[in-house]
Amino acid sequence: MVELRHSSSIGSRASTGSSPMKRDDVSLASSPLSPANLPSSLAAAAVVDDDDDDNRTRHSRDRGLRNLFANQLHSLFPFSFTDDVRVHTHNSRISTFVLLFICFTLIISVFSVVNRLNSPYLCKKDGITLHCPRVKEHPSLWENPYSATTSWKPCAERRVGVFSDLPAENETNGYIFIHAEGGLNQQRIAICNAVAVAKIMNATLILPVLKQDQIWKDQTKFEDIFDVDHFIDYLKDDVRIVRDIPEWFTDKSELFTSIKRTVKNIPKYAPAQFYIDNVLPRIKEKKIMSLKPFVDRLGYDNVPQEINRLRCRVNYHALKFLPEIEQMADQLVSRMRNRTADSNPFMALHLRFEKGMVGLSFCDFVGTRVEKALMALYRLKEWPRRFKDGSHLWALALQKRKEGRCPLEPGEVAVMLRAMGYPKETQIYVASGQVYGGQNRMAPLRNMFPNLVTKEELTTKAELDGFRKHVTSLAALDFLVCLKSDVFVMTHGGNFAKLIIGYRRYMGHRLKSIKPDKGLMSKSLGDPYMGWASFVEDAVVTHQTRTGLPEETFPNYDIWENPLTPCMCRA
Repeated sequence: MVELRHSSSIGSRASTGSSPMKRDDVSLASSPLSPANLPSSLAAAAVVDDDDDDNRTRHSRDRGLRNLFANQLHSLFPFSFTDDVRVHTHNSRISTFVLLFICFTLIISVFSVVNRLNSPYLCKKDGITLHCPRVKEHPSLWENPYSATTSWKPCAERRVGVFSDLPAENETNGYIFIHAEGGLNQQRIAICNAVAVAKIMNATLILPVLKQDQIWKDQTKFEDIFDVDHFIDYLKDDVRIVRDIPEWFTDKSELFTSIKRTVKNIPKYAPAQFYIDNVLPRIKEKKIMSLKPFVDRLGYDNVPQEINRLRCRVNYHALKFLPEIEQMADQLVSRMRNRTADSNPFMALHLRFEKGMVGLSFCDFVGTRVEKALMALYRLKEWPRRFKDGSHLWALALQKRKEGRCPLEPGEVAVMLRAMGYPKETQIYVASGQVYGGQNRMAPLRNMFPNLVTKEELTTKAELDGFRKHVTSLAALDFLVCLKSDVFVMTHGGNFAKLIIGYRRYMGHRLKSIKPDKGLMSKSLGDPYMGWASFVEDAVVTHQTRTGLPEETFPNYDIWENPLTPCMCRA
């Protein structure tokens, strides 16, 4: 076949004008196999087979024509028809693969679009009501895992049977007197610090005065809220405490007003050595001194560990509310647990969204133009130096929300709790002042969790009348109910929340105390492409470690929120 293709091509190049028939005749005539050139013995046979030869010649001629045609095609198109079939098969496979890839991409795109349309803040909205999908309840929904809560135990209680070397009242270095300023919880911290400072300087502590708060306008005395006898007796081996200013000091008003009797230059978070070097000499000289202001005037990691342990002893053991307050709080807890036919766990929610808190935060919140204008006027009146001309407030508000420094709105709290797995039937006790925006602002939370009540809804008017004369007493009821709840949820920082979380840690890390990651919440709730499933996963995973579990302390840590190292011991 190759020889035939080669000879044919040579013949075509040598005589392009000759026909195939003539070329075959010439070739046959010159061939040694022609009848004329055969021996006589074979001639007859050649004649006899002439007809067969004619047939073979025609077949050979046809085969030659076909091969010549194929040879010419091959010279014009340097591939074979077999190759074309293989290429076609290969291309079909590539097309099939591309088609499958496109289909797979379309499926993913459709799924992504559905997720994006189902954003957390777009949970089926019906007016001011939010309907979010139900989430499966987790095993640790109402308490921390047992295995993570058994390694620490409280150890700041009073030492029993230990000899006390505390000097008599008239043998100490002198007397100190403080004004406990602010609300109930700030006053509580000031009292704990006052006992610690008295111990540092070996001074006698005069029972602190609860200074009238400028916001609450409350004139509660120490004995109106705390059990004085228990307070003095429990600390009798640590610090000398007297109920009143000594009788030999006749001009008591001087202690409140005279600069000569006041130490005013105490820095915030001062170390123990500062009191020894700067305050103690003046106490020895004057015998009785007033310390003010006294808000956060003692540090944490710059004082001896036994002093921090003493502060915990005051906070968790010595400071007890009056029996009537404790009894009323126990009734509220019992009513919360028995609101349904069966005993049920309940959640305490510290909702910090009062007008003062909203204004002080300088954050931007959802509202009408009228509401925003009124809030701007309120901020200008209350905080003129921070407000200035108001031009910088929008950028400040965005930055604070991004950093998680804004209070969570009731609607945001509702979405967060639903994402964590708390069902519609959850019993919630709300510890809060008057919420800014009233019932309209509370509607999303109340509609998503209808079993939401306050102490006013759990009691009769007559039951609370005895506590209304002191606003601090009402705050004490909220404090105790939150302390004894199954789950505590804070929505913004402050002394109340950190004292509750620290106290619950001290009582046992099994009690769940949720501290929201407001930075994550702000980012997720503000992302129009965040799907509900992704939001749920983020909320659950992130808050697994923000539920009051044991945490190692760090420099400048807050002992009131995390009493682990100085006040708790390895179990």
